[in-house]
Amino acid sequence: MMSNIFNFELPKFPLDKITLAILDFLTEALAGVTKIASNFIETGVEGLGEGIIAVPTLVVIAVITFVVWKFIGRNLGIFALIGLLVTWNLQLWDATIYTIVLVLLSTILALIVGIPLGIWAALDDRVNKVITPILDFMQTMPPFVYLIPMIPFFGLGTVAAAFATMIFAVPPAIRLTNLGIRQIDKELIEASESFGTTPAQKLLKVQLPLAKPTIMAGINQTIMLALSMVVIAAMIGAGGLGGKVLAALTRFRPGEAFEAGLGVVIVAMLLDRITQNVAGRRRKSPAETE
Repeated sequence: MMSNIFNFELPKFPLDKITLAILDFLTEALAGVTKIASNFIETGVEGLGEGIIAVPTLVVIAVITFVVWKFIGRNLGIFALIGLLVTWNLQLWDATIYTIVLVLLSTILALIVGIPLGIWAALDDRVNKVITPILDFMQTMPPFVYLIPMIPFFGLGTVAAAFATMIFAVPPAIRLTNLGIRQIDKELIEASESFGTTPAQKLLKVQLPLAKPTIMAGINQTIMLALSMVVIAAMIGAGGLGGKVLAALTRFRPGEAFEAGLGVVIVAMLLDRITQNVAGRRRKSPAETE
């Protein structure tokens, strides 16, 4: 009798079926919106990528090197020149361009969503309490899981990869925007309020400028997460350097996989150093820049 009690099994909660039903409902309900978004993003990514590739490679490398050298610094300009020449020599130029375009697109989408949500969470404690566990959930979820729901909405290809990357990369933008505004000295906020600033003036002229270094750190992390996800998103047809890595692994060609991985490292280091230098310059005072 006792053994029967301890051997009792609870019925499995049908979370998988509920999730599938929700995805089916959303896929049908949002079919028109997703189709418009899919066409717009696919056209934009392919058009921008093909437009850059149509320009002679050495011209593009020279322009990028000059811009980085002029506005960021000599050392990073030299690194950009050498790194991009390496990707060109390894015949990874087209894949590199598509990867950069996809990373930048996904980052822009993540920032469009993340920075306003971060501001909202910083200004409203109730929103912060709701959004914090959601961000914890998003950041602990395995990245492969983000690929699955995108397929019913957008199918295989660049658009699904862009949205999966955007969702995966958005938490740092929200968290660090929220943190940057919340860690501002309360005395500075009280001083601005004593001068009669409106909430909009206080946000735009006091809170956001003071929170810029932290927000820029969030942008940097968002870019790095987007790049890491773009490589994983090759599993659903993202292409680019991630596609090269995946193709080399499935055919067991470690040399080609290393070459494509080196291309990913070059892109990651270049984007990371650029955003870090931009953030560093914004932290300098006017006296330091003279």
